[in-house]
Amino acid sequence: MSGFIPPHGGYEDLLSFRKARIVYDGTVRFCDRFLDKRDRTVDQMIQAARSGKQNILEGCMASGTSKETEIKLINVARASLEELLEDYRDFLRTRRHPLWEKDSREALFVRKIGARSDVSYESYRTYLETRPADIVANILICIVHQTNYLLDQQLRALEKAFLTEGGLRERMTRARLDARRKQQRGDA
Repeated sequence: MSGFIPPHGGYEDLLSFRKARIVYDGTVRFCDRFLDKRDRTVDQMIQAARSGKQNILEGCMASGTSKETEIKLINVARASLEELLEDYRDFLRTRRHPLWEKDSREALFVRKIGARSDVSYESYRTYLETRPADIVANILICIVHQTNYLLDQQLRALEKAFLTEGGLRERMTRARLDARRKQQRGDA
């Protein structure tokens, strides 16, 4: 018998986690380069980016024993990144910089980089560490959108899995009933 706690963890293999890590690293660098360290927004942006990344990690680690917790934490990650997205939009708007259109040449270039299977911070380093603030903010907005899209897909998949497989209590009950049946047949 394989047990009732399914394999869990594996967050490093999730594209949503890897992209959230890029968002976090990029946000730390953005704040270092373009915002006054005393500005309260710096801490809020870094914490929102960190929350996005860390809640994916925590949700994956909790997934073996609580699908409910996993779903909640992935949703918290999604909400944190949405908050960060608005901070970047605020940055652009209040400084009268343009927000790239979804299908602009620049946004499509960033999306093309993000489509690579081996995408990491290194894929964007040159752009994030050498371009002016408005370009970097727009690049990070594109990456946040990609991450949020992946998290939305992940949430839909988690919902579907819960509906078909159930939660821990249901798996525990099935495992216990299977063990009793085997014991009664003398299989155990």
